[in-house]
Amino acid sequence: MSRPSLLLVTIAVIAAVTAGATSASRQRQSATVTLTLWHNYGGNAKATATKDLVAAYERLHPDIRINVVSQPPDNYFALLKAAAISGTGPDISNQWTGLYDLKYEKDLVNLKPYLTARQLASINGAAYEAPNFDPAQGLLTVPIANAFYIGFYNKALFKKAGITSIPSTWSELSAACAKLKAIGTTPMEYGLTGSYVLGQQFYPWFDASYLMIGAFSPAQWRGLYSGQIPWTSPKVAAQVSKWAALRRSGCTNKDVLTQSNTLTALAKGKAAMIVDGDWDLATLEQQMKSNLGVFVPPFSNHPIRGIVQYPGEGFSVMNYSKHKTEAIAFVKFLLTAQANKIISKDGLIPNIKGFQTADRVSNELLSFAAKKGYTPYPMLDNVVQPEVVTTGAKELTAAFAGDVSIQNALKTMKSTLDGLPANRRGKTYSGG
Repeated sequence: MSRPSLLLVTIAVIAAVTAGATSASRQRQSATVTLTLWHNYGGNAKATATKDLVAAYERLHPDIRINVVSQPPDNYFALLKAAAISGTGPDISNQWTGLYDLKYEKDLVNLKPYLTARQLASINGAAYEAPNFDPAQGLLTVPIANAFYIGFYNKALFKKAGITSIPSTWSELSAACAKLKAIGTTPMEYGLTGSYVLGQQFYPWFDASYLMIGAFSPAQWRGLYSGQIPWTSPKVAAQVSKWAALRRSGCTNKDVLTQSNTLTALAKGKAAMIVDGDWDLATLEQQMKSNLGVFVPPFSNHPIRGIVQYPGEGFSVMNYSKHKTEAIAFVKFLLTAQANKIISKDGLIPNIKGFQTADRVSNELLSFAAKKGYTPYPMLDNVVQPEVVTTGAKELTAAFAGDVSIQNALKTMKSTLDGLPANRRGKTYSGG
């Protein structure tokens, strides 16, 4: 019997190796898990950070693919709820925190069993991602960034007006406004509020958060939810009245409902101050450089010592996901140093305690609570009922513009709260 030639043996070996490699490749491909992630960030910095976080995670885990879908902001949650009912939605979803989280609690995986005590303790404001705002009951969302409602000011205009210290009370704000008017500058500009998903419109809840900081402690804010502190209470009415007086006294532009862009007004030197969110920080820094300053809106009779610093949104795992293990692993990745470096690089402020960014203004924002002793508060519109938020967006705006009385605006807000079911205005926080 003749022996096979060396050439034939070589060909057979190569064929076997190739077949084995092809089989292994097919096995790897079949083992790849594809997740779907929804967000409503549009094209802002959070969308960029999401894209970069996903890319980094996929490099670490070649067997995972994450399909990122940008959904329209205006009906995002309606789409998400419909998808949850049918079980056809994403594995991972962007969620707003606070009561928005609780509204969709039944659709979300409670992450408590999958996070260590150290990981939970590292999260700023973890209470506002937890059932009944109690981290002992778990965690529904891992936040993507620290968020602030904050005041921005034009340093050059303050210097020109001779303002040497940042106002911290109503009376100091009034004095600063007088100096700014004397140099022909609008002290505070209201109008379009930037590029966030809330829409380009006058949004009074930025200011309302500081109005209530000036009146109540964080623990007392629960009374605004339950009705124990009515919206018509003397303290609330006094704060809103002083706020509305800013326009009447000329501290703001007269027609606050114009299409004036507040960011442009500040950057171009038309106005000295605005109240906005930190998501517009990168835009302002690009235009104003070192001329941009930040301040806590001084809506208080005494030096204000509170700041809105809050994990406004993040990512959750949907409980109908067929790939919960892989989805949970991704949201846990958001707590790592690598992820937070990406978040910082993309112009956001990481929500991990003690994390510093490379950005001057971001670090200044973090220093209010970390170094200067300011008490962090949540965003007021995330911890009172959405129906009240909707009513307040209309009524507080109208009151500030002088179109309705303060009393009538607050009565309407109270009526909205009183009309909700008892289980949505009691001792336990409920998303409805």
